[in-house]
Amino acid sequence: MTETTLPRPLLGRLLRGAAARIRGGEGGFPWLAASVLATVLACALFGPWIAPHEAGAISLADAMTPPAWEEGGSSEFLLGTDNLGRDILSRIIAGARVSAVVALYAIVISGLIGAVLGMAAGYFGGVVDALISRLIDIQMSVPSIPLAMLFAAVLPPGEAMVIFIIVLSYWTWYARIVRGEVLSLRERDFIALAKIAGVATPVIFIRHLAPNLLNILLVLATLQFGSVIVFEAGLSFLGLGIQPPQVSWGGMLADGRNFIEVAWWLITIPGIAIMAACLASNLVGDWLRDTFDPVRRQI
Repeated sequence: MTETTLPRPLLGRLLRGAAARIRGGEGGFPWLAASVLATVLACALFGPWIAPHEAGAISLADAMTPPAWEEGGSSEFLLGTDNLGRDILSRIIAGARVSAVVALYAIVISGLIGAVLGMAAGYFGGVVDALISRLIDIQMSVPSIPLAMLFAAVLPPGEAMVIFIIVLSYWTWYARIVRGEVLSLRERDFIALAKIAGVATPVIFIRHLAPNLLNILLVLATLQFGSVIVFEAGLSFLGLGIQPPQVSWGGMLADGRNFIEVAWWLITIPGIAIMAACLASNLVGDWLRDTFDPVRRQI
């Protein structure tokens, strides 16, 4: 018997077609990915009202209840319970709120810091550009986890500390990209005319540079939303992030790893939540990038 294989061009078209269907079609809006992100944001806004149980409510009599579709499961706990009888679905919703709040605050703050420094470096050039560029290089050379361990030892734990660590690790991405864009924008005629007209530098930043950077900042923020969620989950998994009684998806993974052989849902469900949020943000970010850059979309 001979093994039948698909020609590479045909296989490539099939794979691209499958990926396009996941993204929402060729150039289409990724509805599935956007729905996942909307669900995460809805949990952040309305979590306390839509959760079926209190996230921290303990019921030892219901401990280790499997999901409703498993033998021994209960419709009262659709995704099962943990070793303390806490409802997994309610904790997933509470964890989504923490992840979304941390991600949004961290992205906005790091985006503002990175955009301002990037605009200053690209617009002024010279010594200012050299200093900011060296600062970016130094910051990007420092591993994030050891940096988190350092600050976790000296700062009080909580959302503020996690946001601070994420901002410290992520502002450089915005600064580098904005700097590169401004290096091109500052040579445009409208910037030269603004300088000749005596427009103040802060006004040039706000009225002329910032509007031309919004698209790329929006794309980068969307792409980094999932990355920040994964980073926060990693910190919480290591005990450096969100601390109990607050709920974090990473903390749920850490709590459930000791019961993986007897209760698969304790780590599988939070893991799926993290993966889905990250993948959805990447797909929406890719769509935004292609939408704002038609030339790239045609490549």
